[in-house]
Amino acid sequence: MESLEFAIVEMELKYCERCGGLWLRPQDSGEVYCESCVPKMADLPVPKKRSCQARIDELEINGWADESLFVCAEGGNA
Repeated sequence: MESLEFAIVEMELKYCERCGGLWLRPQDSGEVYCESCVPKMADLPVPKKRSCQARIDELEINGWADESLFVCAEGGNA
């Protein structure tokens, strides 16, 4: 009789950041889209990142800086 070896893969529940569906992904993989949304997102152009300072400068020019609350944070995985 042959011995069976099992690999334990830790998974985590994640929501798709495109469609909102729930799916399981390997823990700490960083994937944010479910399998059906990955090809759809690959077809979209990559957005240009704007710094928080650029947004603050733009609001100051338009007179909104004194009336606004600024929250600048790097994007991440939910």
